[in-house]
Amino acid sequence: MLRRVVTAVVVLGVFVGVAMADEIRAIIIKVDGDKVTFAENKGKGERGDEKTLPVSDKVKVVKGKFNAETKKLEAGDAIENGLKNEMFSKIGDKGMRAVVITDKDNKTITEIIVGGGKKKE
Repeated sequence: MLRRVVTAVVVLGVFVGVAMADEIRAIIIKVDGDKVTFAENKGKGERGDEKTLPVSDKVKVVKGKFNAETKKLEAGDAIENGLKNEMFSKIGDKGMRAVVITDKDNKTITEIIVGGGKKKE
């Protein structure tokens, strides 16, 4: 009996992990209409391979707030005009730090949380 329960919990955990969306710490390089080009931020100036994905029709674009307790960037206020905001048309050479959240198939961006840079003095 106990073996069946443990097996069921393991199988359930695998399915829940597969169904969840992917959350990528990224550096946004370019926004072209409804397509976003980004590279995974591997830390200490390292970037992963560039990817370009379309955004969903209901994409949420928000400012990030750092939560000191969880040590994660969390969604804050919405950015006016979403991806059409001026900040996305004037991305510098270093890119823009963000968290990119994709759908469960990793084919469409559903949310972008902008932030994670160092504070300006």
